[in-house]
Amino acid sequence: LVATVLAAIGLYGVMAFVVVQHLSPDFVSMMDELLVRQTKLPVHTVTDGMEVQPNAIYLIPPRKEMIISGGRLLLTDKDPSQGFTLPIDLFLRSLAQDCSSRAVGVILSGTGSDGSRGIRAIHEAGGLSIAQREETALFDGMPKSALATGVIDLTLSPEEIAYTGKKLKPLVHP
Repeated sequence: LVATVLAAIGLYGVMAFVVVQHLSPDFVSMMDELLVRQTKLPVHTVTDGMEVQPNAIYLIPPRKEMIISGGRLLLTDKDPSQGFTLPIDLFLRSLAQDCSSRAVGVILSGTGSDGSRGIRAIHEAGGLSIAQREETALFDGMPKSALATGVIDLTLSPEEIAYTGKKLKPLVHP
């Protein structure tokens, strides 16, 4: 799903895409391999302090939490004693603080409510909040939770999200 959206958006030169998944520490993600095959954008697994550049995709590494500050992605180790974490909320809150009205948060298919607090922070900062339309989501928990906040600007299918991303190009300034 993420690969489909990013492949359809294409190259812009003004936007970066940060993918934050909430995965089990034991799960081996194939996201990087999928994205490399489906998009022309360079795909980076984040290292601590990595500067975000436009026209690239950044993936959170396993067993890490991530924020953005000063245009750099900062990693910390997930505390193994802390079973339940909200990595999407954590990242989106930092994105709202770092980018304010230039922040765009997208909540795609997933279980639980991760992302709903972060999407509210993006809205409060004047950014754009997008949720996947529930009926198009394999797992609708995250989109439903985001919609329940009452602050989602656009509710779209993955194809519509990609189309909207293309239209955002003139609106986003580095």
